[in-house]
Amino acid sequence: MRAISLAEANQIITGTFAAARKRKAHALAAIVLDAGGRVKAFQKQDGASLLRFEIAYGKAFGALALNRSSRQVLAKAKEKPAFMASLTELADGPLFLEAGGQLIRDATGEIVGALGVTGDVNEVDDLCAIDGIHAGGFRADADFDAEAAKRLNIKVDPPLKDPR
Repeated sequence: MRAISLAEANQIITGTFAAARKRKAHALAAIVLDAGGRVKAFQKQDGASLLRFEIAYGKAFGALALNRSSRQVLAKAKEKPAFMASLTELADGPLFLEAGGQLIRDATGEIVGALGVTGDVNEVDDLCAIDGIHAGGFRADADFDAEAAKRLNIKVDPPLKDPR
């Protein structure tokens, strides 16, 4: 398994915040977890509200726990609430059921970590996260074609649009 470096994690967060400026997003917080679910880097922009660490962590950890974006984790919770309640009891980390958590993949599709972003509406959190992943030189689930997604068991989200 390839480990994500601190420099790469910080580059992802820097790219996430650059995307936030471009999109005129509210103040964001971003966390990068390694593939084992442990914190590699976290930053919170000036003006971001309380509990942003916990929310970002829960989004990223949920994505890793179920091998899908946190947007899809939320959909799973709506579809199978008993399953998610059981999973929450078993998990050794938080599961925050909102969009903004994305898996970080290398060029081959191997998961090297996850990024959790919080502070704006779900779509903007996700778009900034994907931009941040790209800025770090990595790929998000949406970057793989249908054949690769099937081979790698990637659950691809529908296309995202900035709601503004």
